[in-house]
Amino acid sequence: MWAVTCFHTRPGHRRQGIAAALAEATVPFARERGAKALEAYPMVTEPGEPVPWGEAHVGTRAMFEDAGFVEVGRPTLRRVVMRIDF
Repeated sequence: MWAVTCFHTRPGHRRQGIAAALAEATVPFARERGAKALEAYPMVTEPGEPVPWGEAHVGTRAMFEDAGFVEVGRPTLRRVVMRIDF
């Protein structure tokens, strides 16, 4: 099991799709290196609603869905466990 725990994008470069591109890139990276599965623990966000400062460093559910992950758990109302099996 490999895990994607967080992203850090330098100020001035945020909100440009960098984290989403990194989330997509984790899939072939992990697969090619023998991972059996890949998990992420993003926040559930709603379009138009602000995300409290510091919470989006784990990514968003939509971002990981777009990368092929599926929700497998919901430990809190705003946090999900996303997984892709190889």
